[in-house]
Amino acid sequence: MTDTGESTEKKAEKKNTLSRAVTDRQVLTVTVDRQGEENTLMIPARAQAGYARSFNEAVYLQQMRPYHIPGFEHGTYRAFEVSGDSMEPTINHRDIVVSQYVDRWDLLQPGEIYVVVTHENILLKRIPRRITNRNGMVDLLSDNPMVKPYDLPAADIVQLWVVLGYISTYIPTTPDITSERLWEVIELLGHDRGEVRRYLMETSPNDAPNSLAAAGNQRINI
Repeated sequence: MTDTGESTEKKAEKKNTLSRAVTDRQVLTVTVDRQGEENTLMIPARAQAGYARSFNEAVYLQQMRPYHIPGFEHGTYRAFEVSGDSMEPTINHRDIVVSQYVDRWDLLQPGEIYVVVTHENILLKRIPRRITNRNGMVDLLSDNPMVKPYDLPAADIVQLWVVLGYISTYIPTTPDITSERLWEVIELLGHDRGEVRRYLMETSPNDAPNSLAAAGNQRINI
C-alpha cells in the first residue's frame, strides 16, 4: 500500500465525511434515444401510482412517452404532472414540473421544491433541510397556506427529483386594481397576506366567499 502522506487525523476526517453521505442506494434506470442521449420521460398523473411501485423497472419506463425539452437536453431529467393544489399559487393543478435526479440527499438545496417518491405515492413539496440521516424524519412543506406541513420518515423515500422548471396552461387573469390596492395597504400595515387570506376564508360563510380572499386565489379551471 502506498502512503499518500495524509495524517491519521485527515484520513479519519475523510472517512467520516464519506460515511455521512446519504444517497438513494440504487442505480437509476433511464431510457435513451437513437443518439444515446437520455430521454426526459413524462409521468402523467394517471400513471403515478404505477411509478411509485415500478419507478426503476425498464419495462415500465419504456411505456412512458419520451420528450426533449428545450433547456433540458443534457442530464437526467423527468417530468411529472401535478395533481392537487398543495403547491398553489406557485405551481397549479395539472402543471407539469421538470425535475433533475438527486443522488446525494445530504447535498440537496434547502428550500427548493422536490418531487418525493415513496413506494406509496408521489409528492411535490419543499424540503427545508438537507437529509443527513436515513433513519431520521424529513419535513415536507407546501406553498398553499391551507395545507399543513408534515414529517415523512427518510427511509420511506425511494427517489428525489429537484424541480428546475414547469410547464403550465394557467395564465393569470388581469388583476383587479381595487383588490390589489387593498392588499398593498394591508401589507403596508404590517400584516401577512397569507394570514389575512386564511382568516377571511375561515370566517366567511361557505355560501358567500369573501371577494378579497377570492381575488387572491383566481385561477382557470381546466
